[in-house]
Amino acid sequence: MIAYNPMRELPATAGYGKGDVLVVCGELFGRGYANGIVEEARARGMTVVGATVGRRASDGKLRPLTSAELSEAEALLGGRIINVPLEAGFDLEPDDDGTSPADQLKRAKPDTWNQVRLNWRSIEQSRQRGVARFTAALAAFAAEAEKLIPAGANVLFAHIMAGGIPRIRVYMPLMNRVFKGQGERFLSSEEFWNSELGRLCSMNFNEVTADTFTHLLAATAGIRSRVSAAGGAVSYVAYGYHGCGVLINGAYTWQSFTPYLPGWAKIRLEEAAMAAWEQGVRATVFNCPEIQTNSSALFLGVELSLYPLLEALEREGGGPRVAMIRAECQALLKEGVTVETLLARAGDYLASPVMSGFSRYGEWPHHNTAEQASFMLERATELLDQNRDPKEIVCAVLSRVVFNAVGQLMLDASWEPAAPVFWLDHDIIAKRTVAG
Repeated sequence: MIAYNPMRELPATAGYGKGDVLVVCGELFGRGYANGIVEEARARGMTVVGATVGRRASDGKLRPLTSAELSEAEALLGGRIINVPLEAGFDLEPDDDGTSPADQLKRAKPDTWNQVRLNWRSIEQSRQRGVARFTAALAAFAAEAEKLIPAGANVLFAHIMAGGIPRIRVYMPLMNRVFKGQGERFLSSEEFWNSELGRLCSMNFNEVTADTFTHLLAATAGIRSRVSAAGGAVSYVAYGYHGCGVLINGAYTWQSFTPYLPGWAKIRLEEAAMAAWEQGVRATVFNCPEIQTNSSALFLGVELSLYPLLEALEREGGGPRVAMIRAECQALLKEGVTVETLLARAGDYLASPVMSGFSRYGEWPHHNTAEQASFMLERATELLDQNRDPKEIVCAVLSRVVFNAVGQLMLDASWEPAAPVFWLDHDIIAKRTVAG
């Protein structure tokens, strides 16, 4: 496992500007990490080129976006989208006989999930066919992207693909038990992960979260060569997660959300960047702090380590901007509840002996326990209930702070990349925010 490597000093401002290009590999949905780098690139005058994962037609076949869907997606991105479906994974991919993993699991029931037995020969055929489909689409995407890169431009590829829970009905009840279950509804993540359904989930996570980055590097080798020959440079950034350093008992300390089942795929993503780096390719994975997004909603409790960011902002300089953030957070709380209340309860959770067994970096990703899950979920619910409106919460304010800072840091650090993997802990997020 790669050594923990947090970024401690702000990188110099990147030289990107008008004529340079940000190519986003993956599709934006709602608000999340990738919005930060897209908005920062636009602010610096870069051209933004995006992608789509496509959509599934009523017959299950993958299709490009319709003109209306394309217009909506481009408005969200603020740039042009190359309308080639880049859906990754193989859960819906038919094998040589036309049977997909989803077809195999049509009759699977949540109450007998651990008795499921899959045809792994068929699964492997689906996986290989999924890879072939994706790499062919990626080659077409790269060819179109190259047409949009001016001579002499610098290019930054941002890999934003993640996830990979199979889109099969039996999975969501199980995922809810793994991530949100207490008491009789609790399901051991280790038990699930070691099952046949867990094995399939792991394989699809790898394909979507990690292997797409490897394929992107290969598909754009020609672009690297031609951009370099014209006097420009090409860099790659990807969004990782491998725990995060936050203030616990007054010191920045590594901690992690548990259970984070995509974690093994995120390590694979780091390894892909390291392999590329050794070949002279400027590729960096940035392990980002926990935030609350549409895609992280399944991971109730992930936001508990977000609250101490308020303390980090004060420690790293404070000032008018930090005072505004704090005031905005306070305004969202119920009468009688203060920011200090949230910080005390989050700090108590993070420093609790219950969580000490999950703070060993070398053993990550950790599996859950019934005690840990109950403690996390109860504390998360308690703090979320302190907001006046469940749709307007403190975590959303802090999440915006994080993804805006992450976008700036990734863009600047990619100009003269210094390592294949960095952690963006709360100290560097706070420094970037305070610096403006």
